[in-house]
Amino acid sequence: MKTDEALLRAVGRADRQAFRELYDRHAERVYRFSISLVRNAHLAEEVLQETMLTVWKNAASFRGASKATTWILGIARNQAHSLLRREKKGERLPEDPKGEPDPAEAAEIDVRVTRALQTLSPEQQEVLHLVFFEEMSLADAAAVLGIPEGTVKSRLFYARKALAKELL
Repeated sequence: MKTDEALLRAVGRADRQAFRELYDRHAERVYRFSISLVRNAHLAEEVLQETMLTVWKNAASFRGASKATTWILGIARNQAHSLLRREKKGERLPEDPKGEPDPAEAAEIDVRVTRALQTLSPEQQEVLHLVFFEEMSLADAAAVLGIPEGTVKSRLFYARKALAKELL
């Protein structure tokens, strides 16, 4: 089994089979991360497609300074924020402003926890998602978000504190 980094090098040489394998490995993770940011299944799917298109076009520029997953999720984050900015400017109309719940997540996550998570700032939500749902290290989460590791720790601390207050 090839590593993600080896697959990215192959994708950089326009290897379609390597891209299919990379897509299959990362599509679900990118989608879950995207839906946590845009809160809409349709928009998350759009973010996924734009992210993977960007990976296809820019794979040759991947230098290995971070893990491939970190690089791909960083692209997804940028795509999600870009999409949300375009919507705020009115360049596109949102399908559903409240977002569509993902049936798998809705079945797994208690309503009370979901409400508590929604009270957090978007920055705290991003950190929680990367650290707990994607099981990233603090350093990797910092790399995806483009912030210092100490800021990740701080956001995580205050997010936990706010969740405890909401849930207890």
